[in-house]
Amino acid sequence: MTRLLIVNPYASGVTEERIAEVTAALGDVEVRRTEHRGHATELVREAPEAEAVYVFSGDGGFNEALNGIGPDTPMGFVPGGGASVLPRALGLPRNAVAAAEQLAKGRTRRISVGRVNGRRFGFSAGIGIDAEAVRRIEGRGRAEDGARAGNLTFAWELGRLVAQRRGRFDPALEILGRGRAAFALVANGDPYTYAGPIPVRIAPEARFELGIDLVAPRAVSPFALPRLLTYALLGRGQAGAGDILYEHDLDRIEVVCDAPMPLQADGEDLGDVTSAVFEAERGAITALV
Repeated sequence: MTRLLIVNPYASGVTEERIAEVTAALGDVEVRRTEHRGHATELVREAPEAEAVYVFSGDGGFNEALNGIGPDTPMGFVPGGGASVLPRALGLPRNAVAAAEQLAKGRTRRISVGRVNGRRFGFSAGIGIDAEAVRRIEGRGRAEDGARAGNLTFAWELGRLVAQRRGRFDPALEILGRGRAAFALVANGDPYTYAGPIPVRIAPEARFELGIDLVAPRAVSPFALPRLLTYALLGRGQAGAGDILYEHDLDRIEVVCDAPMPLQADGEDLGDVTSAVFEAERGAITALV
């Protein structure tokens, strides 16, 4: 059976030289390049009998591949983007060649994925503040080589968003059966994302082998911001905070917004929604680690 390497040639860390090095590290693989949005999903679905599928991309390409893979085909994620959250969170090296060498050993780990309104996500999804920051990144466009801005730019845009709101986020949605909140962050693992080399631990109890975790501040004021930032950087405190809805290892979360709000999954803008259903697909993926 074929071992397939899907490459996003527009990812910020992908070059012709690096493709050759990753291919050599993985061994005998068939290389297919993505040509348009959603192509990685198509390529995975076209190879249901593949012995293994590797994806050399950023998180957007990983997300597309996750939305095409079946439960029994091992999948490996080679970091080729600015953030590459998923492979890093799974414990792989940041260097693409070193990660490929580790993946070639064939070790696997059964993990869950999340799903929001039918779209799978590997590490995080959210309605509100993080999705708005993702949209602002998309609005910057791409560099001449096709690469999108990385996670430090995301942190910058998030900071600008908070400043423009003067650090205040009022309740804007209802989490059915749980209460009102300013925004909702849903994690499939820990960390939620990275700010350069720093893990951002929004939901420190989240684990890839379990269900999804919910973190939803009831409201945010300028006075609460330093404390909330400390929670995210240290990875502790939020679970017991009285002004945060924190729930662990869930199967389903239903959200209804007061007005249309942006939704993101794995850093991909999914447009505005007035409602969203987050679900856990437990043990859905065989990940190479």
